[in-house]
Parts: sequence; structure tokens; C-alpha cells
Amino acid sequence: MLKDKVTTLLNDALAENESIFLIEFTMSSDNKIKVVLDGDHGVSVQDCMNFSRAIEHNLDREEHDFSLEVASAGAASPLTMSRQYKKNIGRKLEVKTNGISLEGNLTAATEDNITLEWKSREPKPIGKGKVTVQNKQEIAISDIQEAKVVLKF
Repeated sequence: MLKDKVTTLLNDALAENESIFLIEFTMSSDNKIKVVLDGDHGVSVQDCMNFSRAIEHNLDREEHDFSLEVASAGAASPLTMSRQYKKNIGRKLEVKTNGISLEGNLTAATEDNITLEWKSREPKPIGKGKVTVQNKQEIAISDIQEAKVVLKF
């Protein structure tokens, strides 16, 4: 019953701010509520506070004892939804799929696929030495085991 009410409150808050989307919603048996959000333009502390208030202020603590955690998906968190890939076009990703790890720039993303591009040094077809080759690969999102944005410092 509490989970249904929290779900309704969360969906109402998401409907008010369509640039924010839900990554994870869990509720344990001892009423620990965890909400992880992401957004097309990122998630601010104020966004987290607004979602927390939208949920907490509409629940009665005397009726239900609960704890609530609302957070944004961290910079090092794996990408899990096609919407996250779309917002990261132009950034460098590390993608693991079928035992292969690729690192490249995300150049396109649809609901089903992403496109990575990277440069590599490969032996010349004739003679000695190496030549720089531009690589491009389309990867089905369903085949991706893990994908993370590569952070530069």
C-alpha cells in the first residue's frame, strides 16, 4: 500500500518535470525508499529536494515509518537507459559487450542502438609502419553489458 502511494507521488512529480527521468526506484521491507534520477540536462540538488518534498510531504509519518533517499545518477554510474545515451552524445564512453571492451566517442544514439567512433593505429597494408584508422561501430543497446562515461581530469 505504501509502495503504491510512493509510486503515484513519484509519477506525479515526474510528470511535472519531463526533463527528469527515473533510473531506479526501490523500497525495502523496512520502508527504506531509494529514488535515483537523471535528467536530459542533468539533475541539480534542487531537483532532488523537490522530488524528496513531493514524496515526503504527502506521506504521514505517524501512519508509516520510512526513510527516503533521493539522489542523482553519479558521474561514474553505468548508463542503463537509451535516454541516458542520447544526453551523452559527443562524450567518450567505455562500453563492454560480449567480452569486448571498446572506448570511443558516442556519435549517435537511438532507442535501440548507439554508434561509437574512435581512432586506432594499425599496421600498413603494404610496407613497414603504422597508419591511423578511423573506426566506427554500431552497437545494440540490448548487447551492452556496461557503459560508462569516461571522465577526464
